[in-house]
Amino acid sequence: MKLNFNRTNNELDEMIDNLMDKVGVHHPDMIREMIVTALKAGQESDYLADLKLMRTTMKEMRYTNKVFGPHRDRKKVTIFGSARTEPDEPIYQKCVEFSRMLAERGYMAITGGGGGIMQAGNEGAGAENSFAVNIRLPFEQETNPVMVQSRNVINYKYFFNRKVAFLKEADAVALFPGGFGTLDEAMETLTLVQTGKNPPIPLILIDGDEGDYWENWLEFIKKTLLKKGLISGEDFSLFSITRDPAEAVRIIDEFYQVYHSCRFVKDKLVIRLNKPLSEEDVATLQSEFNEIIEAGSHIHLTGPLPEEVDQPDLLALPRLSFKFNHRSYGLLKAFIRRINSF
Repeated sequence: MKLNFNRTNNELDEMIDNLMDKVGVHHPDMIREMIVTALKAGQESDYLADLKLMRTTMKEMRYTNKVFGPHRDRKKVTIFGSARTEPDEPIYQKCVEFSRMLAERGYMAITGGGGGIMQAGNEGAGAENSFAVNIRLPFEQETNPVMVQSRNVINYKYFFNRKVAFLKEADAVALFPGGFGTLDEAMETLTLVQTGKNPPIPLILIDGDEGDYWENWLEFIKKTLLKKGLISGEDFSLFSITRDPAEAVRIIDEFYQVYHSCRFVKDKLVIRLNKPLSEEDVATLQSEFNEIIEAGSHIHLTGPLPEEVDQPDLLALPRLSFKFNHRSYGLLKAFIRRINSF
């Protein structure tokens, strides 16, 4: 039997409808597509390993939403860094101080759930303000003692699902010194923000007191990537480097002073705000950031667009909208900083 996503499956569509009515689901149109997708995968693939991957991915994503869902109203900061950092090292204590200040400001911390900087992030914020997003490895990474009894622990089989959780739920990312994994997470976050696949967020690289990790990394970026034309000058707006945990927290706070969040609706970038701007403010933005706006487009004050009903908790926020050029994501960060100055 050939399956279709539109409702042309006759008896099968009725069976799926009856099943959903029986168990009770939210957004049945969406769930129907997921059921049809699973059935089509079963028809098309007889390779069991591929089906196992799809099954486990969906199960892990479902559980991710279950754990994070009750905390949707709180902003969260993902903390990356070395699992090998010892508690008596200054950078460990700096991470504890940073995450403690986050919790005092109402944020929650997301870590990888292991030892080192991950444990420091959970320790400073406290288990009640933390998540542990762990990974099952051949050399088992145990959940750190801060989080071992918490309900906010997720153990993933696949790295890619874990990475989705790290960024999907993050309103900011903080990176402490670390090894290959930390550098991978730094570069992946930069890539996703630079290409617009992740919304703009504060990305803060927190160095030790000697400045001998991220500041050295910055010199490499300048002398190699920038010099060879592999990145542009505006890409340096995508991240901040500091040795001071208090400054790192301040950067996050200031990013959300007026700006709330954004999303694309068709060809428009919609920016949600914590307070309305005036027509004069909008005229200033139009004048100062005209290069990020598509030719012929203008910044408009607006209410929620019809497509935004899938985020009902955000409908009351005032908005700006315009046609973004889909290139200048570094300048978009500068645009957000300018919004926060009003």
